[in-house]
Amino acid sequence: MDSDAEGGRRRIVVDNIHGDIELTEQEWRVVNTATFQRLRWLKQLGMGHLVYPNATHTRFAHSLGVFAIMCKIARILEKRRPKVSSRDIENLRLAAVLHDIGHYPYSHLMERVDTVQLTDEEVVESKEKRTVSAAAETYPDHESLGRRILESQRDIQDAIGGVERAEEIGALFSRTAGANLQLSKLIHSSLDMDRLDYLQRDARAAGVPYGEIDLNYLVNSIRISPTGVLGVEHKALAAAEHFLMARLFMYRVVYYHKTTFGFEEVCRQLLRRVRDSGRYEMPKDGKAVLEIATGQELLSFTDDYVDEIIRKATSDADQVIASLASCVTSRTAPKLLAEVSGLQKLGELHHAGNTFRTRCKAELAALARSVGLPLGVFLLCGPKPIKVEERGPLFTRDEAKKLQPEEREELIKVFAGGDPEPKSIVDIDRSMTKHLSDHVFGIYRLYVVDSGPDAAKRLPEMRKRAEQWMRPA
Repeated sequence: MDSDAEGGRRRIVVDNIHGDIELTEQEWRVVNTATFQRLRWLKQLGMGHLVYPNATHTRFAHSLGVFAIMCKIARILEKRRPKVSSRDIENLRLAAVLHDIGHYPYSHLMERVDTVQLTDEEVVESKEKRTVSAAAETYPDHESLGRRILESQRDIQDAIGGVERAEEIGALFSRTAGANLQLSKLIHSSLDMDRLDYLQRDARAAGVPYGEIDLNYLVNSIRISPTGVLGVEHKALAAAEHFLMARLFMYRVVYYHKTTFGFEEVCRQLLRRVRDSGRYEMPKDGKAVLEIATGQELLSFTDDYVDEIIRKATSDADQVIASLASCVTSRTAPKLLAEVSGLQKLGELHHAGNTFRTRCKAELAALARSVGLPLGVFLLCGPKPIKVEERGPLFTRDEAKKLQPEEREELIKVFAGGDPEPKSIVDIDRSMTKHLSDHVFGIYRLYVVDSGPDAAKRLPEMRKRAEQWMRPA
């Protein structure tokens, strides 16, 4: 939709979450580049649509949503003291819309292939470990890849205004040298515009209430201190904590849903095996990924890129690769054999989850032999433990003080007690976050991919054996 207004033509996009989103002519040119339009073909929730049918929304829509929230923030920053320069405001708006430009097909599933631990590499009774091909370079994270895209793809460079401007914006969304760390927090921190959009958007698409947050109250409560530090007013503490809890429940219910996570673990282990095998045009290392991202192949580097790899892998001579690929293409979910989950103290080593994982590693090889299945079709896995305050490797009040300055800056800051400078939310005495921050919610799972003719007969025995490992030895 177009309309005319004082100062030039307005471009308006209508969004189901934020309503009318107004873009300047320059922002409109950025959105209409082929490089940015690629995001239309990257699903925001990865394989979540296999469980939640309406969760087919894209990185494209999400990026516009982050931009919409950033526009609200920009208007507030322009009125507050000290004021933010017009150049910084323009860069913030562009960084918001471009923050996901470097995402891989299926996003983190492919991006983190180097960190995938195959089950047969973990099981202690496996006498023959897989030989992992040493990659010359690991896959770069999506923020680093985004910077390279901005610095190399001519269409988006021209729309932004040149290489120098592209470098400024890339530094802002990836918090690298030269970026204003306080402004960068609006894109990459515990209380960033990225999360403020995706929690609502993902919840709406999945049809669950857990991601609903008090967006306008949070945004309107943002202040900037005399030294330029961003934080929220103390009266918005409950809204900030609600936001943190919404994120925790969205992970438990949607992102780590047993079926969604099962499919995604299948895909992760499949892509790792395919990468190691050197087949089906899976990038062999980070250098190969950069060649795609900085060349003409970028436009076809979409979800279909991975879908095609999976389709080809269904006919692979390797039984494990073929079984994992067929699991995805047939939408036959891996069977959950056992799960241990619950709250645990941060840093605690002796808990039910670790006991279960240790028993699995000791006895899984024998189970695989007894049922006649290759060890590789068993998926011993678990998502990253869910924290109330995610940013930083440690986040209790005492341990937060030990964080590096840039890590502490990513924690939510609150203006409290009349102090002109805000302090971390884990330092607020009446904060619920302070009391919950020394716990995490851990999930430990064991799946099997088995579509053979005797699968139904094998399943009860496998579950019975796995459930025994959930109990102390």
